Amino acid sequence: MSDAGQTTQSLPMFPLGTVLFPGQGLPLHIFEPRYRQLARDCVRANREFGVVLIERGSEVGGGDMRFDVGTVAHIGEEVEMPDGRWVLMATGTRRIRVVCWLPDDPYPVALVASLPDSNLDTMSDPGAGQALAAAERGVRRALAYQAELDQGPTVPATVALSADPEVAIWQLCGFAPIGPVDQQRLLELESSGQRARLLAEMAGQTADQLAHLLAGG
Repeated sequence: MSDAGQTTQSLPMFPLGTVLFPGQGLPLHIFEPRYRQLARDCVRANREFGVVLIERGSEVGGGDMRFDVGTVAHIGEEVEMPDGRWVLMATGTRRIRVVCWLPDDPYPVALVASLPDSNLDTMSDPGAGQALAAAERGVRRALAYQAELDQGPTVPATVALSADPEVAIWQLCGFAPIGPVDQQRLLELESSGQRARLLAEMAGQTADQLAHLLAGG
């Protein structure tokens, strides 16, 4: 099927309270009956499901509101427990937009279209390279301050990044200590250059706020 020239597919969906970025790992412990069925069906089929952020409400029992842009997750490892629960390790692969939600049977299903990204070409666009460098500085600074404040488990500020700038910007989005709504804004941007610029701004603001707390503010 197609929508406005785009190929669409029907995909099992897992609304969550977190954003999944391409390349990011997603560990899941599944105990709700309908999502046990989702895990079973995905493992038997193409091992893929979609992840979208819950905008308002609670997914448990239905009645939640969901963002339209999400990420496809591919199941890499799975264990079905004797009591029927599942433990999954999935990885984000590509961005998608929900065209429409289909009837739950028994879990959420949506018709989705893939969303391409324009490249972060740091060779031909020095501004893109500068934005990526600024985003990296801001994220590392924020992580260092967060560790000093002992605000729960964090990614080390010295974490290594991929040499591929496209992969590196997604890694930085996942590492940055920002909230899910800000993460969603990053996910929805159409180009990785825009994403690097916005992340540099967000991470810088977060780092400044954490520095203020460290100073006793």
